[in-house]
Amino acid sequence: MADPASRCAAAPSTTANPPSATPPSAAPASPSSASSPAQGPLWLVVNAASGSNSEESCAALVARLAAAGHEPARIVRFPDDALPGVAELDAAGVCTLAIFTGDGTINSQVRKLIDWTGTILILPGGTQNLLAKALHGVDCSVESIVEALAAQRMSPRALRAVQTSQGPALVEVLAGPGATWADVREGVRDLDLPTIASALGEAVRNTAAGALVRVVDPAVGKPAGYRALRVDAVAGPLTLDGYDVEGVGDVAAQGLAMLVKRDFRAGPHDELGTCERVTVESDAPIALMLDGERFDGGLSETFTAITLPVQFLGSSPRAGG
Repeated sequence: MADPASRCAAAPSTTANPPSATPPSAAPASPSSASSPAQGPLWLVVNAASGSNSEESCAALVARLAAAGHEPARIVRFPDDALPGVAELDAAGVCTLAIFTGDGTINSQVRKLIDWTGTILILPGGTQNLLAKALHGVDCSVESIVEALAAQRMSPRALRAVQTSQGPALVEVLAGPGATWADVREGVRDLDLPTIASALGEAVRNTAAGALVRVVDPAVGKPAGYRALRVDAVAGPLTLDGYDVEGVGDVAAQGLAMLVKRDFRAGPHDELGTCERVTVESDAPIALMLDGERFDGGLSETFTAITLPVQFLGSSPRAGG
């Protein structure tokens, strides 16, 4: 069997400029690997339940890819179909995996692709689409990305991320009682009103009265800690923001902003600086939200800035410039 990397021959690149976007950081690939996407089989992962996604938008994307000369050789319909791993993709000779889902499903898929020699194409199929915006520009659309793919205005690049005890966060981590708002999002996804009501009350109580998270190494911010600590790797190193609220009304308002928009930075917060590694502690197990998905941490958690060992395709020319 031919080596997977040798099957995915890249066409000449028209540019190697990386896009400029807000979260998260997408660094250009090394000069030796900066080229347009590999010319070979493309698989597409979709999730019709994600954010702005639907059966209609999935069908429209497939038609658009086919018209651009990149008809998917297979469509993986998550969660009915299992997300593919490296062995499955290599066995099928896949060179590009396009993902049309929300950030949480993207995270789950990328975790299965570590050290894969193919490239990953992120399409805006969720609510915030922060990863798609980082790779293709803040005003990106499915139409503009497929057009860039067809015109070979793409280049592979590495992605900075936050390593946690629960795996990498490609976009952001929220640590502390405020992360329990992700439990409410689960009910909203399923339109489960009893679950929404129960989780909503629990999230307000946890955020208002839960054990605060303290930043201990480096020791920055309020000594007593915060109800939520947001961590991302936008600038390369970790960027730390601490959030605190006063009163149940403020808790509910901030929580709903997290629930609806995942726009944590819009609320009042302390900018705690940047570092390559940070350790936080609490008097209770630390709730975590990674790319919008809930995890349970320990009494102490360490976050580290890393570069993921997998290549993502970014649109060219430089977004916004």
